[in-house]
Amino acid sequence: MSKTQTSTFTDSALSDRVKEFLIRFKNKSGNYTYVEAIDEMMPKNAKYIVVDYNDLVVEPEIEILFTTNPDRVFDAFSRAIKEALQTRFPDYAEKIKDEVRVRLINFPLQRSLRQINAETIGTITSVSGMVVRASEVKPLAKELVFVCPDDHPTKVIQLKGMDVKIPVVCDNPSCKHRDFEIKPEASKFIDFQLLRLQELPEDLPPGQLPHYIDVTIRQDLVDNARPGDRIILTGIVRIEQESVAGVQRGHSGLYRLRIEGNNIEFLGGHGSKMSRKIAKDEVSPEEEEMIKALSKSPDVYQKLIDSFAPHIQGHSVIKEAIMLLIVGANQKILGDGSKIRGDINVFLVGDPGTAKSEMLKFCTRIAPRGLYTSGRGSTAAGLTAAIVKDKTGIMMLEAGAVVLGDQGLVCIDEFDKMKPEDRSALHEVMEQQSASIAKGGIVATLNARTSILAAANPMYGKYDPFKNITENVNLPIPLLTRFDLIFVVRDIPSKEKDEKIARHIIKLHTPQGTDKRSVIDVDLLTKYLSYAKRGTPKMTKDAEEKILEYYLQMRNVESEEMITVTPRQLEGIIRLSTARARLLMKSEVELEDAERAIFLLQNMLEDAGVDVNTGKVDLGVLQGKPRSEVSKMQLFMDVLRGLEGDNKVPVEEKIFVRELEKSEKFTEDEARNYIRRMLREASIYESRPGHYNRV
Repeated sequence: MSKTQTSTFTDSALSDRVKEFLIRFKNKSGNYTYVEAIDEMMPKNAKYIVVDYNDLVVEPEIEILFTTNPDRVFDAFSRAIKEALQTRFPDYAEKIKDEVRVRLINFPLQRSLRQINAETIGTITSVSGMVVRASEVKPLAKELVFVCPDDHPTKVIQLKGMDVKIPVVCDNPSCKHRDFEIKPEASKFIDFQLLRLQELPEDLPPGQLPHYIDVTIRQDLVDNARPGDRIILTGIVRIEQESVAGVQRGHSGLYRLRIEGNNIEFLGGHGSKMSRKIAKDEVSPEEEEMIKALSKSPDVYQKLIDSFAPHIQGHSVIKEAIMLLIVGANQKILGDGSKIRGDINVFLVGDPGTAKSEMLKFCTRIAPRGLYTSGRGSTAAGLTAAIVKDKTGIMMLEAGAVVLGDQGLVCIDEFDKMKPEDRSALHEVMEQQSASIAKGGIVATLNARTSILAAANPMYGKYDPFKNITENVNLPIPLLTRFDLIFVVRDIPSKEKDEKIARHIIKLHTPQGTDKRSVIDVDLLTKYLSYAKRGTPKMTKDAEEKILEYYLQMRNVESEEMITVTPRQLEGIIRLSTARARLLMKSEVELEDAERAIFLLQNMLEDAGVDVNTGKVDLGVLQGKPRSEVSKMQLFMDVLRGLEGDNKVPVEEKIFVRELEKSEKFTEDEARNYIRRMLREASIYESRPGHYNRV
């Protein structure tokens, strides 16, 4: 910055003006805001006060300097606060004299990360983004003391930037020494940290790479924002030199931008009370009235479901499940500190062309906080967290998708195309709701309280109704059981339905598009959902009884070893019924909510949880092998073991098939097919042509 005066003030006159503003300013209720703030500095041991930019409108001469010469104004504020402190607490003012500063909130000039370019250098700006990396906290030199061999001190004060100039001559005029060493105990250091700020996913223009910028923050701002936080950062745009290959160090003409942070405000969710909210989350009083009126209308539930992806015909049960997933239930924290998850996970598996991805995309669009990722392009580190080495050699923790989507939802498309080792990263996220990492000397557990909505195609293109779900979907069983609801989306030709869908699709391509009358507007729907997420409905007695009755009825099945539901499903029902009460903005979970949740679960069991061999609902299907398979296999092996005897005699196929037929569980063809299958699975082997043994 050039030293030319941008206004008629000298520096001291400017700080007097600022001091006058701080002492004289009254807020609407007639309190002296900043006088009180300065008085509270000593008891709080604070080194800064927060100034609201909106209060500066009464001082246009100071305000204009913020846009033309921000450094000067910040210096003036520091001096003014220091002088005001000196009259009150002279000792404290002396102690922190070099560290006093002002933090600015509500700076109106908000740019997106894409608008920070060469023209903004040296100006103050406010930018919103998501913290994706944070370095460790390091000390930065403010004032260094060097000593020569004769112990004469030489002071170097570092004002701007990062580089320190080592003194050439000693401060003592008679001393001839030219070699100096630093004396740390007499020098002054402040805390310093690097953050990386990236564009918010919802601000990203489609088809563009997200922009990021490095931010330096110091003193008490360090460790304020962690990876995954959405923040508004106010600061001054600076440049630093970048080295170019082939050009001598320090002589390169290429620079890179970074922001020197002055204040951090949190967007929506957590943060201080004076935090700004994201426009998506913010609900104005008028909208609140609309939302409340909407929640009171009689057919609101059906309306909400119809408003979800209105360009997709049918699939209303799946749409309902996704709506419940967005709202979710409350996370319960028990007295001993353990948590019960409230997030609902849903899995869609089905034929190609059944609009699965379209639903996922729409879900990300209307969810108050949603991320979309596809299976092929995601790694385990990209989903949970990665350790990256910075150019300075610092190890940094970089948050992945589920950590960035904390308290929101993550849609994973093409779930079956992910590598198994990458998919295994989700086991912990889906039940424990955290992502643990131990790499490069960093051991951490990060919060990942996300709902997961996944979609996959069956193994052989189309879903085979004559096979169980585990044979249709190439997924590990423990992962399948972590989904509260699994939907099989089948494309079954039927004249009436096909005509309806075709007409609907053709209509989408006509100028008038979809019929908008019955549908809630997308923005209002998002606000409705984020408002609904605040509710904490309680269980009523009727609902509890109903859920208990259903659970016990499902556990009590005719055959002994057959399991239909596990406690996981019981928790799932509770979550779904709470989510439904939340969606309808009720204060209690009523009987109808429980019944609807049971209907959804029952729907899933009849769809995906039926053992195709017996036609009965059997949860063993979702947990590996259904009961009928297990008993068949057991019988098969027992018969073979009996025929082999202790001497492991090779068993002839004819005799073996005859024995299997006697058991009445196999017909001749079935038995021969089963032998082939066991050979393929390498459970038995052909010891000599036509003879078999156990492996």
